[in-house]
Amino acid sequence: MRTVFASTLTEGDRVSDVFALRSKELRSSRNGEAYLALELADRTGRIAAVQFRPDRSSQSVPTGSVVAVDGIATTYRGVLRISVERLRLAGKWDVADLLPTSPRDPEELLGRLRELVRGVQEPCLAKIVRAVFGDRSFMKRFKRCPGAQSYHHAYIGGLLEHTVAVATLCDGMASLYGDVDHDLLVAGALLHDIGKVDELSYTTGIDYTDEGRFIGHVVLGEARLRRAMESIEGLPSGLMTRLSHLMLSHHGELEWGAPKRPCTLEALILHHADNMDAKAAGFLEAAAAVVRVEEQWTDATNLFRRPLYAPRAAEDDRWSHPAEDEQYMLRGA
Repeated sequence: MRTVFASTLTEGDRVSDVFALRSKELRSSRNGEAYLALELADRTGRIAAVQFRPDRSSQSVPTGSVVAVDGIATTYRGVLRISVERLRLAGKWDVADLLPTSPRDPEELLGRLRELVRGVQEPCLAKIVRAVFGDRSFMKRFKRCPGAQSYHHAYIGGLLEHTVAVATLCDGMASLYGDVDHDLLVAGALLHDIGKVDELSYTTGIDYTDEGRFIGHVVLGEARLRRAMESIEGLPSGLMTRLSHLMLSHHGELEWGAPKRPCTLEALILHHADNMDAKAAGFLEAAAAVVRVEEQWTDATNLFRRPLYAPRAAEDDRWSHPAEDEQYMLRGA
């Protein structure tokens, strides 16, 4: 079982492992010597790499492939990288070593998703939601799909985790405002990111499909919703239009990729629930990286573009009285 990953390397470590090749560029040094500038990745993150005097076989390895790397971890201008001695296509690999997975139990998340689907009582909305999530081929992809390429839920199973979180938030918020159509809001929350299965590819790394780059998941998702609607007779056009609006407006602003801005209370709540879960997850992922190296502040290279405070969970600097603590424990509390 592999135990050495990009995030665990320190200067001087020998490297003989498999990575996804995320980028490759042939460059020339000041003295005219050719070298390859590389970016490698595994399930723990990305790391820069360099190979001086690369042979033709190294130069011909395509970006996006899985490569076997031999070398040593070095630092250059304070940045850790791998000085590659040998680079070749990998003969075999475990995809679990290359792509991170959701920390949540997928069966638990699927159970919660089913509860939320069953909670949609309005007959026409229930038919739509069941038609989408009852498609076995779609669900096979939905369960594994990441929630994004980077910053939040960027791991296998991330889309399922994010969808459950957003729908749970909307389910709770619907009871706070008397004019909210609960079933419409929850149906929209369950469906809002279904276009991600067509937008993202995730074989050796998380990337965009051609459809994802040309069209994007918001429009792709609404198109998938339209196909489900067409398979069901007797759907009320007004309600279906409002459901489509939730899909198309959930990014909130035109500059954030929303074809329409929210025009209903349900659409507004969905947008903020979606944004809140994405931002909270992005914060936690940025904070986790510095906690692992026992730091309390991140740098500014994160979703928020500013340093974030990440206290170590094991520490508690609140004052306590030892004698009182002992008495408390003796009472069996």
